[in-house]
Amino acid sequence: MNTTLSPVTVQRFSALQGELIGLVEQDYTGLTPKLEQIIRAFEFTQIELEVYRDRGYAQGRGVGQPERDRCALACAFLAKAVLDLKTTRALMDRLQADSKLRRLCGFDLRFALPSESTFSRAFEEFATSALIERVHARMITDTLGDQLIGHISRDSTAIEARESIAKKDKVEAAQAKPKNKPGRPKKGEVRPSPEPSPLQRQRGQTLDQMLFELDTACATGTKKNAQGYKISWKGYKLHLDTACCGVPISAILTGANVHDSRVALPLMRISAQRVDACYELMDAAYCSTVIREEIEAAGRVPLIDHNPRKGQKQEFAPHEAQRYKTRSGAERCNARLKDEFGARHVQVRGHAKVMCHLMLGVVALCADQFTRLLV
Repeated sequence: MNTTLSPVTVQRFSALQGELIGLVEQDYTGLTPKLEQIIRAFEFTQIELEVYRDRGYAQGRGVGQPERDRCALACAFLAKAVLDLKTTRALMDRLQADSKLRRLCGFDLRFALPSESTFSRAFEEFATSALIERVHARMITDTLGDQLIGHISRDSTAIEARESIAKKDKVEAAQAKPKNKPGRPKKGEVRPSPEPSPLQRQRGQTLDQMLFELDTACATGTKKNAQGYKISWKGYKLHLDTACCGVPISAILTGANVHDSRVALPLMRISAQRVDACYELMDAAYCSTVIREEIEAAGRVPLIDHNPRKGQKQEFAPHEAQRYKTRSGAERCNARLKDEFGARHVQVRGHAKVMCHLMLGVVALCADQFTRLLV
């Protein structure tokens, strides 16, 4: 089921394709396909609006030398994701050699480029203020907020990081509740009732409480690949909700040790705030009664591959099986994010910076997918 974009979006793309790119080609004497893709990414994301709306960038910072234009730096980082450049140094070298790209990002050709430390400080500010996450949320709400989405596919992908694994706090480990002794209790022994599972506890929590309990530090993750072999990696997990049109709707970054089912309910609530969908498609890692009941209570239909757990596997109905086949769109979204938009080579450290790097690729992927839907 393909998503039909609103007439306003179609009209906006027609003006972008017929007028803006034509005028830019006259001034720049020809554009490469990548530069055209960057222009469309700038137009769809409108990243400069969020930069100006952010009070930290709109208002003065007191005495001292004024900061470099953050709009040009934000556009440069978005171009880095579109061009799939690995490092900030590679981005600076490309800007130095390509005057067209430099002017598109908003840098004045009369002055030298900002230093590498200025780029790094600006990136840290964008990561701390969650700038790109807000750009993505507004982008999805404005473009798909009034559309009915056929289904949302939920999946996670491994993100390898170049940083040390976070050490657990020894005080918290010592204060952990000891487990009960195996076997039947002794006569007169009163054992405390078992605590609810994390999924059961999430039922009565708000979205902020769910996100707060998720482990976001760098960790080691293990899973089975498509061939059935176990693989391990050090880093994070990026959890994505992908619409049937191939556009990522919401994203959450956790440590690699977090199970996929722990992020199902937070993703469901974030996606429900942005779009309306009919089905939610998930693999066997999300097989849980709690997840099914929460999705049904929200007015959607869950299609979750059954995990037999040493029992008999429950198959889908014929019409459900046909719908479930389209869950491969989530795999294609993860593959494009890694192969084309920089998610495979993460050079920054820390949860906030890694999330900012990945979200730059996500918004670039959204802009490219919107272009494909409109062409």
